[in-house]
Amino acid sequence: MPGILYLLPSSLGDSSWSDYLPPATRDIACRLGCFIVENAKTARAELKRIGHPQPLREIAIEQIPERLSSQEIDRLLQPLLAGTDVGLMSEAGCPAVADPGALLVRRAHELAIRVQPLIGPSSLLLALMASGFDGQQFAFHGYLPAHEPERTRRIAELETTSARLGQTQIFIETPYRNESLLRALIAGARPATRLCVATDLSLPTETIISQRISDWRTAPLPSIDRRPSVFLILSAS
Repeated sequence: MPGILYLLPSSLGDSSWSDYLPPATRDIACRLGCFIVENAKTARAELKRIGHPQPLREIAIEQIPERLSSQEIDRLLQPLLAGTDVGLMSEAGCPAVADPGALLVRRAHELAIRVQPLIGPSSLLLALMASGFDGQQFAFHGYLPAHEPERTRRIAELETTSARLGQTQIFIETPYRNESLLRALIAGARPATRLCVATDLSLPTETIISQRISDWRTAPLPSIDRRPSVFLILSAS
């Protein structure tokens, strides 16, 4: 029988595991000895944080290559086909959501490997919950273009889609470009469009601001430089 591919959420920052993981999720993670991860360094830090009983040097940790070929996917999943349970971990939050692990999950289903998602933090859902925006219709777009004029053009496209469908638009940015994106949103979006910026979710430094662009233009801007943030907009029709 193949092993089980467990999808293990990771912390969104430096906090005690009991602040973001149910004991049942932590117990499963602590009994696994084989992991496929987005980043080996952060995965080791996470396993240390949750108090994994095995010495880290004895745990099998495979980092997902930047260019993930079908051959690499099958190689990474081989322990599962041999009957070993494996944990899949993102660098932060839920694996396979805005994460290369999705390709491994897809292939696991094709190989009749059982996939079991476990409960833990998702910055995207936490941000949506806290925004006050439409939670019935929403779309996640990953990263917006980093440079102008493509970025402003993309913001306008998302506003149009949001107004037409009544749909919340969700996106993220590399943390060191957060403030640049925020300024572009405030300058380029329509005054009635609502913008939520959710920063350091689940951490003691968590900040969530949700208001119209017209209000963003008159209020002091939060300091979000190099702090993981989620951006959401909802446009008036």
